[in-house]
Amino acid sequence: MFRGHKGTTMNHFSKAEQDDWLTVYLKYLLFVFNFFFWVGGAAVLAVGTWTLVEKSGYLSVLASSTFVTSAYILIFAGALVMMTGFLGFCAVLREQKSCLSTYFGLLLVIFLIELVAGVLAHLYYQKLSEELKQHLNQTLSENYGQPRAKEITYSVDQLQQDFRCCGSNSSADWEYSTYIQSPEAEGRKVPDSCCKTVVVLCGQRAHPSNIYKVEGGCITKLEHFLANHLLLMGAVGIGVACLQICGMVLTCCLYGRIQLQSY
Repeated sequence: MFRGHKGTTMNHFSKAEQDDWLTVYLKYLLFVFNFFFWVGGAAVLAVGTWTLVEKSGYLSVLASSTFVTSAYILIFAGALVMMTGFLGFCAVLREQKSCLSTYFGLLLVIFLIELVAGVLAHLYYQKLSEELKQHLNQTLSENYGQPRAKEITYSVDQLQQDFRCCGSNSSADWEYSTYIQSPEAEGRKVPDSCCKTVVVLCGQRAHPSNIYKVEGGCITKLEHFLANHLLLMGAVGIGVACLQICGMVLTCCLYGRIQLQSY
């Protein structure tokens, strides 16, 4: 009887120790996940911020705000990820069910936010080329150089200088521009921002040695730039979303272990 009781006690301790090790193992896994999750949040925040800051001056020439909206959503999601990461460290260290529940809820919210940003970016990517073809030429011909469109004028000038291009499809697009046909142009055939070396009135000479003659014009350059940014935003978002799925599974497992140990 005594031997049997002793064996039962040893088996009980062995099972308890095994349960403790499973909990510790889950804690370490969640701790490591949370570190990479926090780094991923910093990457999402950096990509969103970079998207708005890098070449942001000419985003006003876009017809819709979908691209900018996607970037702002990424910035918000990245900041929320980093704050959630700190909560995750606290949840792992304290092993409190309330902290783990809040942490799981925030992971789910962030996952949904990134899903929305990803869908917006994908939809915009599908109609990007058509929007640029329809809108950019109209912007250059009707709004450039107008008193009430100073922001667009600045954006177009920056676009042409940054991408070393002239006109939406070619420099010939400027021929029918309201600005070029007005007295304010002072005989310019293209804006000065088309020139390889920008000086006042350099746009009076529309020769390939003086201005940028790029096949496909600014539309092609801007389309490639936006497409690359959308693909990067999508890749980073998908990567962090995959991390979040792992984190939610680990959080549920740890929550279950703590729940069992409380009985």
